[in-house]
Amino acid sequence: MTSKRIPWRYLVPAFALVAIVALALKPTVLPVEAATLSKGPMQVTIDEEGRTEVKRRYVVSAPLAGKLLRIALEAGDPVAEGAVLARLVPADAPLIDPRSRAESEARLHAAEAQAAQASANVARAQVDNASAHDDLARKQKLAKGAAISAHDLDVAESDAAARVQDLASAQFGAKVAEHNLAEARAALARGRSGRLDELDVVAPAAGRVLRVMHQSEGVVSAGTELLEVGDPSALEITSDLLSSQAVRVKPGMPAFIDHWGGEKPLEARVRSVDPSGFTKLSALGVEEQRVRVVLDLASPPSEWRALGDHYRVEVHIIAWQSDSVLRAPTAALFRRGAAWAAFAIESGRARLRTLTLGEQSPDEAEVLSGAHPGDPLILRPPESLHDGARVTLPVLNH
Repeated sequence: MTSKRIPWRYLVPAFALVAIVALALKPTVLPVEAATLSKGPMQVTIDEEGRTEVKRRYVVSAPLAGKLLRIALEAGDPVAEGAVLARLVPADAPLIDPRSRAESEARLHAAEAQAAQASANVARAQVDNASAHDDLARKQKLAKGAAISAHDLDVAESDAAARVQDLASAQFGAKVAEHNLAEARAALARGRSGRLDELDVVAPAAGRVLRVMHQSEGVVSAGTELLEVGDPSALEITSDLLSSQAVRVKPGMPAFIDHWGGEKPLEARVRSVDPSGFTKLSALGVEEQRVRVVLDLASPPSEWRALGDHYRVEVHIIAWQSDSVLRAPTAALFRRGAAWAAFAIESGRARLRTLTLGEQSPDEAEVLSGAHPGDPLILRPPESLHDGARVTLPVLNH
């Protein structure tokens, strides 16, 4: 009995079909990128745009209605305390009439009240300053014996420095109040005497001209803003944070300032957080609740001397930091139900891990449980990736 041989024309399609089925059943190996978990320092910062502001500034206004002579000063010019900033001369009508005299008397009473309030503010600032320095001296003694933490000492030093600035601001405010009182008295006396000569508007304190709001000659009314004077060497940083971010910010928190134009970031510290917020429109036209936060520069003035008033900066408030935590890149994390998860690589396969996270920043997250140092986590896992899938890392050509 002879066997029949199968023609080759039938074997070739059969072999091709078997090859196609074998390829279809062969496990797919997905190329992925991975990052190895490691321990190291981590910071969580609250980032927002900010602006510089002169701490002690004063808007010089016309105490009486009259004709303003052209102001020769320009922004940036230095002025001494008591220097003449502008001059008022009589217009067609007298500088003061019965109605204006009554207004001048009321302005005098208001100036006297402001002067009394400013004097009380100085006394209170002196007490706060003395108390802060006494507290700093106590904590410095405790720090020598390691009885308090370095953070508590830093907060005490920052508070003492802030109280010095508050005292200087209160003293500046007292000078301004005295200047207003002197102007109010001079204006009233001038009206009673009937003199129609020039009235000099003088600087309440030494500093520089920040802005000239009314330079040209012309008739002005009482209270017209003429110039703004301040000390640009005494700067503070203000930033409007979202209210959801501001609740994490406390006075004394460290911060740093960058993208201000200098070679390196500047150190800063939060001085105050406003207790009241305000509504502000975002660039997209969305209403946001914002809170004003004020920071003091901690870097030496020689490093930020080039900064001026109302300069734009970027503020980074350090809300949390640690010297050693297990960190995972946020590119490896995704939500799985109510929990966080990631894919680790074990023996060439992707293994789903459920993670417990702590603090999070835009780039990293603190891993509390679910992974260990040295575990490789897959970055940007594709949607087709599943638990147990074969994966391979790209081979780098050196």
